[in-house]
Amino acid sequence: MTLKRLSPEELLGLDRFNVDEGHPHILVDRARCALCAARPCVTVCPARCYRLKDGQVAFDCAGCLECGTCRVVCKDQGVTSWTYPRASFGITFRCS
Repeated sequence: MTLKRLSPEELLGLDRFNVDEGHPHILVDRARCALCAARPCVTVCPARCYRLKDGQVAFDCAGCLECGTCRVVCKDQGVTSWTYPRASFGITFRCS
């Protein structure tokens, strides 16, 4: 029996996300992000929730792994608020 090694995208596809549309658990100040030259959030986010769009950092909390990496690497205070999602929202990890 051979086990297939899954890519990060395939592994993320196993997880279930319940997005709380009205109450995002991460708030980003786009004005502060615009002043950041390094933009480490784009590089370190394992779920790729932070992306460059038209030269600006775009953020979407759908698919967030709730790891907190963005708040640790954000030196310019672009991540203004980071909390865990409300009950029954967020990610549910599943095994392959």
